[in-house]
Amino acid sequence: MTDASQLRLQLVVFALVSAAFTNIYITQPVLPVLQQEFNASSLLVSFTISAVVLGIAISNLPFGVLADRLPIRPIIVVGSGCMLVGGLICTVTDSLWLLIGGRFLQGLFVPALTTCIAAFLAKSLPAERLNVVMGYYVSATVVGGLGGRLLGGWLHPPLHWRYAFVSAGAFLVLATLLALKTLPRTPLVTPTSINTGFMELLRRRELVVLFLCGAGGFAIFSSVFNFLPFRLSEPAFGFSTEQITLMYLVYVMGIFMGPMAGKISNRVGSGRTLLLGASVLGLALLCLLLPFVWAVVLGLLLVCAGFFTVHAAAVGAINRKLSGGQGRANALYVLFYYVGGWLGITAAGFAYTHSGWTAVVIMALCLLLLPIYAGLNEGKGERRGIAR
Repeated sequence: MTDASQLRLQLVVFALVSAAFTNIYITQPVLPVLQQEFNASSLLVSFTISAVVLGIAISNLPFGVLADRLPIRPIIVVGSGCMLVGGLICTVTDSLWLLIGGRFLQGLFVPALTTCIAAFLAKSLPAERLNVVMGYYVSATVVGGLGGRLLGGWLHPPLHWRYAFVSAGAFLVLATLLALKTLPRTPLVTPTSINTGFMELLRRRELVVLFLCGAGGFAIFSSVFNFLPFRLSEPAFGFSTEQITLMYLVYVMGIFMGPMAGKISNRVGSGRTLLLGASVLGLALLCLLLPFVWAVVLGLLLVCAGFFTVHAAAVGAINRKLSGGQGRANALYVLFYYVGGWLGITAAGFAYTHSGWTAVVIMALCLLLLPIYAGLNEGKGERRGIAR
C-alpha cells in the first residue's frame, strides 16, 4: 500500500466512523426542547439517546460474527441504509415513541459501520499500518460524537432539531459512497485464525474487571452529558439551547486524552493510569455540584479528561493481556461499554426525575468504584509481573 492509498483509507475510515457516531447524540443538547414539544418527562425523552445505545449493545456481537463471514461492502450498504431509514422516521414523526423507535433502529446498525469496519481493518492491514489507521478510528468517534451534538443544538434555533437528522443523513450517504469506492476488496495480509472464544474470555477475571471498568466509566460519562441540558436549563443557570450546545465543545478533550493516556500507561502502568483517571472523574463530579458556570466548564473538562484516560487505559490493558482473540475481546468490551451507558442513562433518568441533579452526581460517584477497583486490581497484577 502506497502512502497515498493509506491516506485515502485513513480519510475513509475517519469519514465513515464519524458519520455513524454523528447520529448517536443528535438529540442530546435538545432534550429540554423535546420535553416541551412532546409534553413528556425528562426520563422519557432521554430514551432518544439510551435507545441508540441499547441498540448498539444488542447488535454489536452479532455484527462481529457477520464481519468474519461476509464481505464488508454489503454490510456497509445495509447498515447505512437502515440508519438512514431510522433517521427519516425521526425527521417526519410526530410521535415520541416512533422517534425513540427510529433511534433504536439507528443504534442497531451503528456497529455495521464501526465494529465491522474495525474488524475489516484488522484482517486487511499489516500491524504497522493498522495502528495508524485505528488512531484515525478513535479520533473519528470523538469528532462524530461532538458533531452530532453540535448539529442537534445549533440547527435548532434557525430551523428545527429535525433538520439535524437530514444533515447527518447526507453526511452518511457521502461517507458510504466514499467507502465503497476506496476500501480494498481483498485483504492485504493473510488473516490468522483465532481460537479464543467469547466464553473463554469471560472466564478470565482480569478481563471481566476491565470490561466492567469500561461499562462504569461510560455510565458516568453518558449520565452526566445526557442530563446536563436539564441541569443547565434550570433557573440556577437558565441556559439557551445554543449555550448548552457550546458546553459540548469540551468533548474535543477526548482527541488528545486517548494518545496521552497511552503514553502515561507506558510510563507508570495501566493500574496507576486507571486510578488517575478515576480521581480526575471524582474531582469533576464534585465540581459539577457547584451552581457556578466556571465550575460546570471545569467539571466537564475534567469529566472528559478522566473518562478518556480510563477508557484508553482499559482498552490498552485488555489488548496487552492477549496473545489471541483480540477481536472478540474488543467486541465484548464494546458490549459492556454500551450496556453500561444504557443502564447509566436509564438509572440517571430515574434519579433526576425523583431527586434532581444531585442524585445523578451521587449515582456517578458510586459508579466510580468500578474503575477504582479495576485500577487497584491491575496495579496488583503489574506488581506481580503478570499484567504485561
